[in-house]
Amino acid sequence: MLYSQLYEGKEQAEFEESLRNLFESINSMMKTDYTTTLLLRVAALKYLPTVLHDVEKVFDAKLLSEQLRDFYSCIPPEKLQKQKVASMTEIVSSLLFQRQECRDVLLPMMLRELSGALATMADGPHDERRNSLELLNNILEVLSRDNVGETFQHIQDIVVSLLRIINRTFITMGREHALISRVVACMTAILSQMDDRHYATYIETFAGSSDLVDFLMESFLLFKDLIGKHVYPSDWMAMIMVQNRVFLRAINTYADTMNQKFLNNNDFEVQLWNNYFHLAVAFITQESLQLQHFSSTKRNKILAKYGDMRELIGFAIRDIWYKLGSHKICFIPGMVGPILEMTLIPEEELRRATIPIFFDMITCEHAHSGNFHKFENEIILKLDHEVEGGGGDEQYMQLLETILLDCVSEKLTLRSEVQHFVALVKGLLIRLLDYRTVMNDESRNNRMSCTVNLLNFYKDINREGMYIRYLYKLRDLHLEGENYTEAAYTLLLHSRLLKWVDEMCSPQFEYRGSQTQRQLKETLYDTIIDYFDKGKMWEEAITLCKELAEQYENEIFDYELLSKRLEKQAKFYENIMKILRPKPDYFAVGYYGQGYPPFLRNKVFIHRGKEYERREDFQNQLMSQFPSAVRLNTTTIPGDDIRSSPLQYIQCFTVKSVLEIPPRLKNKPVPDQIINFYKSNYVQRFHYSRPVRKGPVDPNNEFVSMWIERTTFTTVYKLPGILRWFEATDMKHTTLSPLENAIETMESTNEKILTMINQYQADWTLPINPLSMLLNGIVDPAVMGGFAKYEKAFFTEEYNQQHPEDRDKLMRLKDLIAWQIPLLGGGISLHGKRVMDDLRPFHERMEECFKQLKKKVEKEYGVRELPEMDNRKSSRPRSVLRTFRQSIISISSLQGSECGTPTRLHSDRDNPPDSPSSWNSTLPRSSGSVSASVGAGEGMVTVGDAEVKLRKSKKKKKRSSMIFITEERERTQTLDCKRLSKKQEFRSDTNLADPGEGNVSLTNANSRSLPAITGLSLAVLGGAEEVDSVRARRDSKSMSVCVTSDRTADRRSKGVINLLFKSKSSKSEDVKPSDSAKGDANHF
Repeated sequence: MLYSQLYEGKEQAEFEESLRNLFESINSMMKTDYTTTLLLRVAALKYLPTVLHDVEKVFDAKLLSEQLRDFYSCIPPEKLQKQKVASMTEIVSSLLFQRQECRDVLLPMMLRELSGALATMADGPHDERRNSLELLNNILEVLSRDNVGETFQHIQDIVVSLLRIINRTFITMGREHALISRVVACMTAILSQMDDRHYATYIETFAGSSDLVDFLMESFLLFKDLIGKHVYPSDWMAMIMVQNRVFLRAINTYADTMNQKFLNNNDFEVQLWNNYFHLAVAFITQESLQLQHFSSTKRNKILAKYGDMRELIGFAIRDIWYKLGSHKICFIPGMVGPILEMTLIPEEELRRATIPIFFDMITCEHAHSGNFHKFENEIILKLDHEVEGGGGDEQYMQLLETILLDCVSEKLTLRSEVQHFVALVKGLLIRLLDYRTVMNDESRNNRMSCTVNLLNFYKDINREGMYIRYLYKLRDLHLEGENYTEAAYTLLLHSRLLKWVDEMCSPQFEYRGSQTQRQLKETLYDTIIDYFDKGKMWEEAITLCKELAEQYENEIFDYELLSKRLEKQAKFYENIMKILRPKPDYFAVGYYGQGYPPFLRNKVFIHRGKEYERREDFQNQLMSQFPSAVRLNTTTIPGDDIRSSPLQYIQCFTVKSVLEIPPRLKNKPVPDQIINFYKSNYVQRFHYSRPVRKGPVDPNNEFVSMWIERTTFTTVYKLPGILRWFEATDMKHTTLSPLENAIETMESTNEKILTMINQYQADWTLPINPLSMLLNGIVDPAVMGGFAKYEKAFFTEEYNQQHPEDRDKLMRLKDLIAWQIPLLGGGISLHGKRVMDDLRPFHERMEECFKQLKKKVEKEYGVRELPEMDNRKSSRPRSVLRTFRQSIISISSLQGSECGTPTRLHSDRDNPPDSPSSWNSTLPRSSGSVSASVGAGEGMVTVGDAEVKLRKSKKKKKRSSMIFITEERERTQTLDCKRLSKKQEFRSDTNLADPGEGNVSLTNANSRSLPAITGLSLAVLGGAEEVDSVRARRDSKSMSVCVTSDRTADRRSKGVINLLFKSKSSKSEDVKPSDSAKGDANHF
């Protein structure tokens, strides 16, 4: 500058020449690799850019640019890279680089430098990589200005030199790289400055179609990766939206190129088009474009500046799909999922534009294959995932149905199939939307209900993979709530799909890796057995153990596993007999009102309570799930006003399960521990009884007008099952008369006595108070009034005249009253052994009351006696010894009886032991009568047309008997009684009869109200058949006789009780002949 001012511009040529010589000297130094010049070279790179501002004023800018180009070119490769790039960055920031002619000289040199630096960026030093990106960023920033002259060619040079390199750099660097966002920013800047001419020119630079396909594939994968997970923070909305706008333009431009070059049959690239569709769908479904999630202010700003880019790309996808022509079949079913995902976007115009693609897919596949099964299967599978993830709504379901039905209206050949498909998808959507609604609900029950609805739906349409998927979802929900029994039943459904074969499992069956069906089924069984064990459902666990044992013994011959399995099975048997299992209560729950979801609305469910769960606790827990619901305090079915109300109403009350005896237990003596299990398990019918008043009310005796309205609920499945509740699909209403109510009350009371005795015999640690309260409430009239009110209400001449049809029922009630006495006697005897000294006066008072009650009842209704237990030792194992606890029959086998039992009507002092009249009892019945006649040689009891012979008693000992119950479908059918020899008698271990002791056997064809006492010697009168000794030992155990009953009809007996009871009149040495059939009959 000073030189120029001194010579006033003269000798300019000399100055330029000297300056050129200076640069040449510096260049010569830059070429050297001496250590002594290193600092000089670094200084040159650092300070040379600082003098350019002044030098360009006195030196030609283009010539200066050429000198700078030569300066940087002289530096050896891979030497001083950091300093060189930093120096170039300073030059780009100078005014020199803003001149077009200077850029024409400098930019190619810089691009060559950047090309090499970016290509090795993934492995180079961090500072060098950062400086290279900064240099490129500065170049792009200068080129984006409006006052820097023509930039078209410069941008074109950058695109050709660096675009593909940057793409590959991003792929190799990985998302965790610290400079990845800078690389993406540079790539976005390049694409944003490209116009259509740049794209067209760049496309033409590719030598062949394969190279172009590779570039497009790389770009699509790169865009899809960046769209799926942005490299910028989610709150950098401006940067993300700019990137989306740039990518959208590039995608559409590349799509046009594909239409031109790769749509013809010969050039069609399936994978390229497939990548395009997946990229386009990923773009349209990205979170940053879902405007419905933004506030209205933010949404309006985005729409004003960028528009709704979803519609633009969506319409482009639709147009390109229809251009594919015959190639569409290549994308079915692969593109069904992506298109479905796009149609689920809550934008009506977009949905209307894209849903018709589904019908086009249906038409295409049907024309190709004759059906559209692939499309149907894929859309069901993808719909499940998409709706669960938050896509879809009721409007979408309605719009899908409307558009598809409109499209098929003119296609007669497809109409029925498409209509069926639409109905199928609609049903699935309803269930999926319900499931999604409650998926995050605090109510685990609602989630379980929706899960079961879905898995049942998939089972019905034979989609095993989805069915199994939801089975395990349900299993997990049960385990969260410690519902081990229900979890076991859930997994059992999976195991039933497998076979005991060594074939490999299909993919939908795989569980914990690849296994054979046998291995998977065995694994499942082990898990299920553990769950059943935790849930105390040992009967089910035993069934599976037997099946596994069969496989170990007869199929794979693994005796070691067999022994372990049998040990576990034996433990389950022991648990059944020794461990107390509390019976759960069942609750009927009605959900009324339109405020509930469809799967609950106006429906009644039967819930299985947990152990010791009270109705109040269950109801409070239920109300916590529906805090806005109104609790109905009535048990009647609500009217239409409540059902159609927009509110929520809950009705909850306790119901009683109806025992359903398994066929294998019918007519067999069964221990109480076994039969009690079936009282609350494998149940499908439930009763709710509500007392009502009819007719005149007697204030002194409420039983006269006490009717019972009974509702019987039948569930769709038995409980327990895969849920703790099932819908009640059938409800029937019946009415019980006061007399029938009295009979049920007596049956229930007798059952309570038997159950209590059973419990106290099993566990001597139980407190005595409950037994004391139960017995005292029955034997002391001052407490509860006893059954005296029944006598006043029903045992009158007036009642007999007004209700002649109740004759059998009256006899049944009398029989139950009579049989309550020996049961009370057994309970009081047990109470006397357990009572403490401080309660001894109370016990004596109770004994006194019982004596008076016994005297009265035996006088009025005859004598019923339980046998005395023989405590003699037995050489058999203790596990098969009979005890008094085991000898009590389950009352469930007694319910439903109609008639009484032949008994003595008076005590011994009224009928001496030798008096044959003590055997005289006649029961008038439509099925026949029971009479006793004694011949000279042996006693004979006549039952209808059958005769039962009585052997003489040689010793004056109390005789005992055991009840067996057989079914009789027609009441006119007679008994076929046969005589057995003494060797065929079943003798009790606790009351062994002497060989010479006779057994009196009376058979009543109609009574089932008498408790069966198994602990006694049994004489079955039969023919010549031999009784198997094994069965004799089995039957000699203490048992309850199981009989089916139906008390909801006329409550008449459907079975026969062969009653062998001890009569005090049998104490005589010989039974004298008597024609009792011709004597006066005693009716009761």
